[in-house]
Amino acid sequence: MYSKDDLLKDLYNMGLQHTDAIMVHSSMKAIGPVEGGADTVVDAFMEYFKDGLFMTPTHTWAQMSEEYSLFDPKEEPACVGIIPNVFRKREGVVRSLHPTHSIAAYGQAAEEYVKGEDDVTTPCQPGGCWSRLFDIDAKILMLGCTHIRNTFIHAVEEHLNVPERLTDEPVQFQIKMPDESVKEVFIHRHYNPLQPHISEEYDKLAQAFYDLGAARKVKFGDAECILCEARKLYEVTEKVLSHEINCLIDRKEIPREWWEKEEKK
Repeated sequence: MYSKDDLLKDLYNMGLQHTDAIMVHSSMKAIGPVEGGADTVVDAFMEYFKDGLFMTPTHTWAQMSEEYSLFDPKEEPACVGIIPNVFRKREGVVRSLHPTHSIAAYGQAAEEYVKGEDDVTTPCQPGGCWSRLFDIDAKILMLGCTHIRNTFIHAVEEHLNVPERLTDEPVQFQIKMPDESVKEVFIHRHYNPLQPHISEEYDKLAQAFYDLGAARKVKFGDAECILCEARKLYEVTEKVLSHEINCLIDRKEIPREWWEKEEKK
């Protein structure tokens, strides 16, 4: 049974600084037994990064649709597990206003960071919350999960204009604003004719990330984790996609020489 102190020690052993900005994708089940459950996990992250910026996805893409189109950031549950749903309700936590790909944030400049998501038109628009993980040199922790859940790679693909990633036509949503008014927005959704779940292809990049120093293996409780650096993830993804822009969909495997050749020179 893990205590909060055990989890704090795991974060320290990862080499993380209290002032880091970090996005955490998580599987509570993978961590193993924790005294106090998900609340203790959230306590540990909020305590460790109180002088930094702790973030989780609070996605709602699974339930938001043309038929169910009103997004209330105060009430709408996230579709990405228990840790984000515990975290988003905590005092001092702010949630962005993106109807399908919101985030929750706590710490330094959290409120400023989440601003503007009610004006984007895609899931991970350049300049938006997911894209700005690059700008703030954020860490990304895949806690008990792999790059299949790494939303930042969607942001990289949008920035690189990878084709066939978005619906041709946007979907109409409504956002319940902080002043209780309702704002109408139009958001394109993720779509590819060959792969309805695009992110399921992202593990094809895993070895390139390890080899080029964009990611390393760490532990949190029982969970096998991947600690990444957003800027390096972008650079490696750009390197690989420069050979074939749609290789993640078109190829079963990515040729190692696409990233190894230059390193060996």
